[in-house]
Amino acid sequence: MAKQPIIFTVDDDEQVLAAIRRDIRQQYRADYRVMSTTSAKEALEALKELKQMGEDVALFLSDQRMPEMSGVEFLEQARKLYPTAKRVLLTAYSDIEAAIKAINDVQLDYYLNKPWDPPEEKLYPTLNDLLDEWQINHIPAFRGIRIVGYQYSPKSHAVKDFLSGNLIPYQWLDVMNEPEAKELLELAELTDQHLPAVFFEDGSHLKSPSSVELGGKIGLSSKAAEKMYDVTIIGAGPAGMAAAVYGGSEGLKTLLIEKHAPGGQAGTSSRIENYLGFPKGLSGADLTQRAITQARRFGIEFLSPQSVVGVETQDNYKKVILENGEQIHTKAVIITTGVQYRKLEADGIDNYTGAGIYYGAATTEAHACRDKDVYIVGGGNSAGQAAMYLSNFAKNVYIVIRKPDLSSSMSQYLIDQLAGTENVSIVPHSAIEAAHGETHLECVSLKNLETEKVEKKPAGALLIFIGARPYTSWTG
Repeated sequence: MAKQPIIFTVDDDEQVLAAIRRDIRQQYRADYRVMSTTSAKEALEALKELKQMGEDVALFLSDQRMPEMSGVEFLEQARKLYPTAKRVLLTAYSDIEAAIKAINDVQLDYYLNKPWDPPEEKLYPTLNDLLDEWQINHIPAFRGIRIVGYQYSPKSHAVKDFLSGNLIPYQWLDVMNEPEAKELLELAELTDQHLPAVFFEDGSHLKSPSSVELGGKIGLSSKAAEKMYDVTIIGAGPAGMAAAVYGGSEGLKTLLIEKHAPGGQAGTSSRIENYLGFPKGLSGADLTQRAITQARRFGIEFLSPQSVVGVETQDNYKKVILENGEQIHTKAVIITTGVQYRKLEADGIDNYTGAGIYYGAATTEAHACRDKDVYIVGGGNSAGQAAMYLSNFAKNVYIVIRKPDLSSSMSQYLIDQLAGTENVSIVPHSAIEAAHGETHLECVSLKNLETEKVEKKPAGALLIFIGARPYTSWTG
């Protein structure tokens, strides 16, 4: 449920403050929260916290004569934090000249004389008009997790990818282009060295967090709750979650361990149309959410983000050894760690991975591809699904393949969809030879394998889908 916007009142006289608070609550409590204080400095500190929490302030009502600063001075500073909030000054007759001057100095919306009795005549009509105007023009603040960082930062990409994979919505704020990003950093007294910074709805923040720190903050558990399990499943892709559901449904005490995010590679897919039982198709995120809900229904315990580094046998049970040194005892182990993307061997690829070059991150970085030329390497279904999704954002999408066409590697339904999408092109008999740029990817060298001709092409992003290999290196 969305929080109500705030009417903020400031007056150093406690009796006057109590009266204005009473009258405002009586009239507006159904639609607004009322906050008040006798200290202008305290009010400004509170406003900074509210700003970090993404709260909305609709109207300021301040006394003019206060010991710490005048009402005009307070409104001037409050305006920097909430420029669209309406500003009203409470004045005595002798302060009218200052109030008139404030109309220009701080773009004061109105001044009210004390006393305002009866409020039905002297207070509410004015505030009603101002609040109606604010509501018409107001764009609600985003409520939830906000990430501030540089678009072409591998660390920023890792944070976005982790939250997306765990189905946690967030707002991305590029510090180079978003004024709100700089405001948040200033309010939290953070610098570029602390990026990426993650701001939470409760007003707290994390500086350049690890996956474990982020996971703990969003409610994930990386510590086992029991001493012994009937079955422990390593890897929470579709196979692992299916095994967990079957184990839980049979009454087994089941633990599911995932090092990054549930769903595996299927979970990152923008669209899956050949999965049994879903004739209209569904996204990887939707499939993952359904699987998690089903698993939790059977009491499955999730451990994430957590990595397993080994499995040992001891007496009649197994010991699962975690990266942090902890050990989990279990009667049986099922390994469903799936696969990891194959790396593209070409000059410059490693330099820009996470900074314009991505492995399987079509949904995470799609908005950064808006109106740009995007290259996809690979001819399988994952590449085709990514191309279809990115075609909604990118200026052009180019699928680079070594073969003459997609018929031997991609499902026909995807080939047909790609053929019917104007801004998607197939680049056959070709390969990416190199990636170039200063701080991030700017262009690629595209080689025609038949003619040996190499051309440099501007590239806003390069996404790589060239298959995968089993993720079993940790088993020794």
